[in-house]
Amino acid sequence: MCWYPWLNYSYRKILMQHTANRSHHALLIQSLLGMGVELLIREVGRWLMCCDRRDIKICGQCHACKLMLSGTHPDVYYIESQNNTNTIGIDIIRNVIEKLYHHSYLGGAKIVFLLDANKLTESAANALLKTLEEPSLNTWFFLTVYEPSSLLITLRSRCLLLKLSTPDEEFSLKWLNQQHPSEYKKGCTALRLSAGAPLKALALLTGPLWEQRLRVCSNLSKALTGDIFSLLPVLNHNNAIQCIYWLCSLLVDASKYRQGAENFISNIDHLSLVMNIGRFLSSNVLDTSIDTWITCHKRLSTIAGVNSELLLIEQLLRWEYLLKK
Repeated sequence: MCWYPWLNYSYRKILMQHTANRSHHALLIQSLLGMGVELLIREVGRWLMCCDRRDIKICGQCHACKLMLSGTHPDVYYIESQNNTNTIGIDIIRNVIEKLYHHSYLGGAKIVFLLDANKLTESAANALLKTLEEPSLNTWFFLTVYEPSSLLITLRSRCLLLKLSTPDEEFSLKWLNQQHPSEYKKGCTALRLSAGAPLKALALLTGPLWEQRLRVCSNLSKALTGDIFSLLPVLNHNNAIQCIYWLCSLLVDASKYRQGAENFISNIDHLSLVMNIGRFLSSNVLDTSIDTWITCHKRLSTIAGVNSELLLIEQLLRWEYLLKK
C-alpha cells in the first residue's frame, strides 16, 4: 500500500484522540485536492475495525483487516457521487442511514466515509443532520471537504473540524523528486501551481497537463505582441478551466514582479515571460486583466451548459480592447 508521509501527523493525532477516549463521532477533514485525504480516513477506518490493534498500528491479519483491505467490509459505507453526477442526493443518504440503525454485521463498529461533502444537495445534508446529532452506538463518520464555505453551517457544527495542512515546500519537493526526478524550477513551479498539494503537483508533472501548460505560456507570449486570438485554440477545449487558471497565474506573477515580490512567483520556470508581461502591461491594465480573466474562469466553472467557445471569444475581445487602450 502506498502511504504519504505528510499524513503521519494527522493520522497519529486522530488515533491518539481515540485511544484517549476524546474522539468525536463525526470528523470533518478540510483539505486541498491532491493531499491524499481519502487515504488518511481509510487508514483510520482500518484501525477502528481491526480486532487486534497494537497501539496505533493494525495487525493486518484479522478477518476485519482483510475485509477492509479488499473493500468488502459489510459495516463500512462509502457515500460519494455516482453515475457521473456532481451531487450526492437524498436517496443515497437515506439508504445508508437506514442501515446504520441495524446491528452491525460483525458485531463491531460501523463507519461512514462521505467523500467530498460539498457535493451533498441541501436536502441530503439536512437528512444527514439528525443522524449526526444522534448517531447509533459505535458509529463513526468521516467527511472530507474541499470548499468548507459551501457546506451547510448546521452540518459543519455537528462535526469536529480537522484541517489537513500542506507540507513544507522543501519537504514536498524532495518527495516529488523521488517520485519523478526533474529540475528544481520545474518541480517548484508544479508545486506552487498546485497550492502546495504534492499529489496534484505530481499529476501535473507526469500527465499531459504539463505540455498543455507550456502551450498556454508560449501562445500568451505571442498573443501579447501580436494576434490575441492565437490563444483561442489552446484555451478552447475540455480543459479550458485549468488553462485559464494557468493564464491567470502568469498575470498574477507579473503583478508580483512589478511590486518587487519575486520570491513569491509561482511560474519560476517562465520567469522571463512573467517579467515581459510586467513590463508590457501597466499596473492598471494588469489588474483589470486579472479581474476579467478571473471572472471568465468563475463563469466557466459555475454556469451549467455554458458555451465555452463563445465565452472565450467574448473575453478575448474584451481583453484585446483593454490592451489597446
